[in-house]
Amino acid sequence: MAFPKKRRHDRSEQDSEYFQCYSDITVHEEMLSDTVRTYAYKVAISRNQSALLDKTVLDVGAGTGILSVFCAQAGASKVYAVEASAVSQLACDVVKENGMEGKIEVITSAVENVEIPGKVDAIVSEWMGYGLMYESMLSSVLYARDRWLKPGGLIFPSTADIFIAPVNDTVVESRLDFWSDVKDMYGVDMTCVQSFARKCIMSQDLAVCSVYPENVLSHPVRFASLNLTSATQEDIGNITGSFQFHCFGSSLMHGFVIWFSVTFPGENGVSLTTSPYGEETHWKQTVLYLDEEVQVQQDTEINGEIKMSPSEKNPRHLCVTLSYSIGSDVRRTRNFQMGNGAV
Repeated sequence: MAFPKKRRHDRSEQDSEYFQCYSDITVHEEMLSDTVRTYAYKVAISRNQSALLDKTVLDVGAGTGILSVFCAQAGASKVYAVEASAVSQLACDVVKENGMEGKIEVITSAVENVEIPGKVDAIVSEWMGYGLMYESMLSSVLYARDRWLKPGGLIFPSTADIFIAPVNDTVVESRLDFWSDVKDMYGVDMTCVQSFARKCIMSQDLAVCSVYPENVLSHPVRFASLNLTSATQEDIGNITGSFQFHCFGSSLMHGFVIWFSVTFPGENGVSLTTSPYGEETHWKQTVLYLDEEVQVQQDTEINGEIKMSPSEKNPRHLCVTLSYSIGSDVRRTRNFQMGNGAV
């Protein structure tokens, strides 16, 4: 039997799907409920009040418009709130509700297609996706920077760092142990199902979940840094780094956890982190599972390399290649994805 080839979406269709998901109020409710995220932007913008006073700002991917309102409240004379999805109408309502019609102009368009008169003094955008790079919205921010930002202009946030660490996942451990416990529960030995369960749970999909400090097995390593004032499209299309760890003690290792931090401009720069050591955000953390758990001991050495890049099928999806060694016995290369068939 011959199976039909999967249809390859073109970029305009991929963008349409992406923007459509942001027309769902649930997405914006989740983001605004994330007080760590939203207050970080509010405080960072207010601390730059003197730099924004009577200035022009471009909000890339404005959503419901709250960041644009923050900028206007900080004294910006003009804010272009660019939003490609239908939620732009809600942004218009929010602008009107807050009496900002004279300062904020909502533009329903992708930033790559918009026309703005003249240069801007600052760009604000909440572009970060899971694992930082999922959704690839950063490319739109860099496009806007190159086209409209004045020399020396501000970008909110201005830098981003990505971290990695080995991790023990107690939830996975419990789920795998469950199949060994079935016999005690029901008198039927189902230990043989455990290997299938392992393949399903510890898959090659990037998992978004909460990781806690006690599950991190070594000091983390920052494997990549981005400066948004100088980063290029090539830089963000091929993020690579290396890592080396020495484990704290004896534990089962189930994978690696990655998270990110961003920093805003200003002398008293505000940072927003998705670290398991900080307050939880809606991004949580992203876990890359091994194909099977590995026992590590005090000072077990783990090293390797990681590469993050957009999917060839859909650049808004994320692909990660991880090459690693654990001690002297385990050496693997594993490919991960985030998005529907992202490879």
